[in-house]
Amino acid sequence: MSARQAGPDSPRPRRMARIGILTVSDRASAGVYADASGPAIRDTLAEILATPWEAVERLVPDGRETVRDAIVALVDEDDCDLVLTTGGTGPAPRDLTPEATEAACDKMLPGFGELMRMKSLEQVPTAILSRQTAGIRGRALVVNLPGRPSSIRTTLLAIFPAVPYCLDLIGAARLETNPLVVRAFRPA
Repeated sequence: MSARQAGPDSPRPRRMARIGILTVSDRASAGVYADASGPAIRDTLAEILATPWEAVERLVPDGRETVRDAIVALVDEDDCDLVLTTGGTGPAPRDLTPEATEAACDKMLPGFGELMRMKSLEQVPTAILSRQTAGIRGRALVVNLPGRPSSIRTTLLAIFPAVPYCLDLIGAARLETNPLVVRAFRPA
């Protein structure tokens, strides 16, 4: 077990939050088209977050092992507190991001996926086909976001009230939100 996976009770020096942005796409990783989803995550986070943070961006092809290995590396080697994936959550045969996330995580948090699907269904009826989920690996939260940039913004705004408190509970870096955009909930 790496020091990163030591658990929330281990002492940890205060530092700037690191956020992994993992785009999962066969075509974007092959250069067939430019990745629009990763930049959409980065832009929405810049709007939501009030604390300084560092993006650690990766682009990988679809596949259970490639995505699992990228999540593990972002947490264990790159020391990310939060990993946001985009792509690979549909029903197509190569869409294996939820399976990869489950393989990389110690605990699953299905409420994130439930809320994202509910919010996405307000925009498009095919959101019911999405299989987004979330989980915890060591002291990092991993969340699967949809692949469409407009849906990324919608789902991040929906889930982010709970993200900072979740990070607090697992011993990750502290994040503060811009209350004019998203008000983080922390119990008194």
